[in-house]
This record gives sequence, structure tokens and C-alpha cells, in this order.
Amino acid sequence: MKRILLIQTAFLGDVILATPVLAELKRLFPTAQIDVLVKKGNEGLLQNNPHLTSVYTFEKKKGKFREIIRLIKLFKKSHYDLAINMHRFGSSGLLTILSGAKEKIGFSKNPFSFGYSKKFDHKIGDGTHEVERNLALIKEYGAVSVRRPELFPSQNHFDKIEKYCQEDYYCMAPASVWYTKQLPVEKWIEVIAKKAKEGNIYLIGGNQDRMLCDSIIKEVKDKNVINLCGELNLLESAALISKSKRSFVNDSGPLHIASAMNTPVTAFFCSTIPEFGFGPLSEDATILQTKENLSCRPCGLHGHKSCPEGHFKCGFGIEI
Repeated sequence: MKRILLIQTAFLGDVILATPVLAELKRLFPTAQIDVLVKKGNEGLLQNNPHLTSVYTFEKKKGKFREIIRLIKLFKKSHYDLAINMHRFGSSGLLTILSGAKEKIGFSKNPFSFGYSKKFDHKIGDGTHEVERNLALIKEYGAVSVRRPELFPSQNHFDKIEKYCQEDYYCMAPASVWYTKQLPVEKWIEVIAKKAKEGNIYLIGGNQDRMLCDSIIKEVKDKNVINLCGELNLLESAALISKSKRSFVNDSGPLHIASAMNTPVTAFFCSTIPEFGFGPLSEDATILQTKENLSCRPCGLHGHKSCPEGHFKCGFGIEI
């Protein structure tokens, strides 16, 4: 095996959960060229990854089909021996079957899986972790079972966050792409009230999360609660999380960053459930979810922009 292409163009967390496959491929094929395709914006996660040769980006804003054509031409020039698609949506499947790779593997849920050399089930809900599902794609080559994801912040990334590490601190990531995956503001205020006296609290996220975190700070009025949303890039955030006393996160990307850095973590599961297979993999991990047996939970794999039932008991019912 000389040239391998891995495709994961889903969310930030999905890219992080693909990193164990990169590590296993490098262990199994130490001299192979291993390239990865991710969605534009997620490439920073793979900076400094020693298992990779090249990182390509899929830029939908340039036109979906134009990008597909560009990437297919690029991939065919590389003459890949193996293309592995971890994404279950059509565009990645089309890229896989037209990549020119000698062998193409991926999950059967993809609408273009009929063109794969081999396809595998992707069962959600039985407690199997996503990392294990991903590694199953290369099990026949000798891949081991669940292993922790990996991120590789550089010394420059740690230098950037050094000024925040002079005292004990907690990292909290209140936002999520999906509202029903997001612990309610009132609950975040409870979490902060319990931890504010033990050290600084850094609220982390992207620029789009700054307003939410500002609203939380306005309510708690503690001077040691600091909004860092938009201030740090992905690996700087990973470096900050790695040195925290504990991180508090939703079922979202920062959870998987904490897993990759093996940081103590408390993860809140609102509308989704750990049995989907996206729980924390840190050695010190706690999952908090409502104890009420709600007939409406889980209401979907990815969550919703609002509670379908209008009450959001799965979020408000979590005991802090």
C-alpha cells in the first residue's frame, strides 16, 4: 500500500474522531503517503499531524460540483491504492467512486456505496463508539479497536495560551451548532456558580458563539469568567483545554477536543444520548443527562434548532 486517501468532510468532531484511523494506517503502512480531505475550516485540526502527507479542503462556497470536479482531477493524478470514505453523504461518496483509487471502502449508508469495493454497516444506538465504527473500515488490514483521538498543538500554540495558564482554570464550551445539543444558559450559570471560586473560567468557541457567552457573563457577573470565543484557533483551543483542571462541554466538537487531549471532562447530553457513540474518551470523563425517562428523547441524531416538543426537558432536567 503506497498511497492512501481518507475522506471526512463532515463536522469538526467527525474529523477528530477520524484521527485514530490515520494513526492506525501509519502504523500498518509506515512508508505510505496518507492524504486527507476535509471541509474547509477544519484543516487546522490536522496541522502537525505526523501521520499525514497532505491535507486537501472541500470548499463548497466555490460551487459544490465545481469543487467535486476539481478534486476528482486532483485525486486521479495521485493514483491512490486505497480511498476510505468515512462520510455518509452523497458528495463524498461521489468523490470516492470517481477518485481513481484501486480500492474504495466506506459505509453502506452512503448513497454511492454501490460503487465501493467494500462497504460496511454503520449502526448507531447500540453503544459502539464512532471511533470503533471508523476503525472497523480497516480492521481487515490489522487495525486495533478503540483508541483515543489525537491532536498535535505546537509549541507556538502553547505559547499563545501561556498567559491564560498562570492560575488554575476551567474551560467551558456553552455553544453548539444545534440548539437541542446545548445545555440551557440557566444551567451553565449553575455550573459557573459551582466552579468560579476554584479558578478562572474561560468560555471558548468561535466568533459566532461570542454573543451567547457574553449573555452568560452578564448574568453571572464574576470577574474571573472570561469570554475567549473567537480569540483562539482550533489547536490553540486544544492547548488551552489540555491544561485546564476540567472542561465542561456539550455533545459537540469541544468534547472530542477534550478526548484528544485526554483532559478531565464533563459532557452534557441533552437531546442526544451517549449510546449513539459520540461520548468522551478521556480517562477522567463524566456524562450528565436527565434522569427522567422522556418518550421524546432522543429526538434525532444531530439535534434540532429548537425543541420539537416545546419544553426542552432533556436540557432543563439535567442536575448540575
